[in-house]
Amino acid sequence: MTPQPSPQAGAAVKAADRAHVFHSWSAQELIDPLAVAGAEGSHFWDYEGKRYLDFSSGLVYTNIGYQHPKVVAAIQEQAARMTTFAPAFAVEARSEAARLIAERTPGDLDKIFFTNGGADAVEHALRMARLHTGRPKVLSAYRSYHGGTQQAVNVTGDPRRWASDSGTAGVVHFWAPFLYRSRFYAETEEQECARALEHLETTIAFEGPETVAAIILETIPGTAGIMMPPAGYLAGVREICDKYGIVFVLDEVMAGFGRTGTWFAADLYDVVPDLMTFAKGVNSGYVPLGGVAISAEIAATFAERPYPGGLTYSGHPLACAAAVATINVMAEEGVVEHAARLGAEVVEPALRELAERHPSVGEVRGTGMFWALELVRNRETREPLVPYNATGQAATPMSAFAASAKAHGLWPFVNMNRTHVVPPCNVSEAELKEGLAALDTALSVADEYTQ
Repeated sequence: MTPQPSPQAGAAVKAADRAHVFHSWSAQELIDPLAVAGAEGSHFWDYEGKRYLDFSSGLVYTNIGYQHPKVVAAIQEQAARMTTFAPAFAVEARSEAARLIAERTPGDLDKIFFTNGGADAVEHALRMARLHTGRPKVLSAYRSYHGGTQQAVNVTGDPRRWASDSGTAGVVHFWAPFLYRSRFYAETEEQECARALEHLETTIAFEGPETVAAIILETIPGTAGIMMPPAGYLAGVREICDKYGIVFVLDEVMAGFGRTGTWFAADLYDVVPDLMTFAKGVNSGYVPLGGVAISAEIAATFAERPYPGGLTYSGHPLACAAAVATINVMAEEGVVEHAARLGAEVVEPALRELAERHPSVGEVRGTGMFWALELVRNRETREPLVPYNATGQAATPMSAFAASAKAHGLWPFVNMNRTHVVPPCNVSEAELKEGLAALDTALSVADEYTQ
């Protein structure tokens, strides 16, 4: 679609937004939201007619891009047939979505509890774990993000938690492996893995194993920097959970449904959790949907005992119809395999070549359509490009980098000292190369702040 400039309409949209919309995670008077006129495939555009290649996939959820015609048609058909129905009934779209998801989840995660998104999926997974075990505590990692609702933000391990953390949520944080900024003085991935597992088991020992209901981890931490777990780590956590009767929860809200070049990131590590949360890519974000995939053992806990939780819109027919269409599109068009191939053959070689030429790039990591560049002031000392949780003037280098990317038609996903490369999983090779060229230019701006 060719965007038609309409500055007057854009000004009206912007004025209404500034007058009435309260934005998340923002100081309301310090933001300047872009007014978006439309989107299609891997691009969106503003009311001036400027197009942007979306290297953020919205918020890492448009796994099949914007406006896929088959998914749009499925939503329209479902709306004409049955727009909504209460969750206590068996509805075709809901049943079929659950079946398709269960076919792809690892192991025996065959029961699906639908939610409205990722944060409430985490809320319900942790509630299930506590009820299943009768224990109060949850362990989660620093450098993590699990959502913005009360329990989900408390298990989050980044600064967004701080304002809501009263210390009464029954959450204990620990260090997960991340060799580039190791907390364990490790020199190899093997050392990092072994020491991280020892640290986790020691934390459990000092907290009291009989008090710990669950350990929750993002299979591959997303917002915090796409930190690939070392070989053996997730399997080691699985063993620790089995040893102490702890429920193992994997958060696949961001990493699931093709993002990693597999249906779920857990497939890369041959590990099966007890509960797994999902959202985002399940229907490319077209209609809000999330859920928890539940193992047979935990499902059995609630076979004759009511599960004390639910949502008015659990398994909403429009959202589930979008999920059915999205999963079928991904299967029919080979989207998962496409993401794996382009990640290995295009993205990784290009990013490693950029890292060689740009002193601001400290590390490249990722898989599929799920990559991050760690930006630094000094490669030798690994000093971050901006301080931890930087705002205002202190965040200038990252702001300048992002502004350069946008000026060259690339919409980046930036977080603290990282830029993510997370385009739609069905992005074309030509579009990828277009975006990587713009990224190259933007990194030259970041280079100006290096030492």
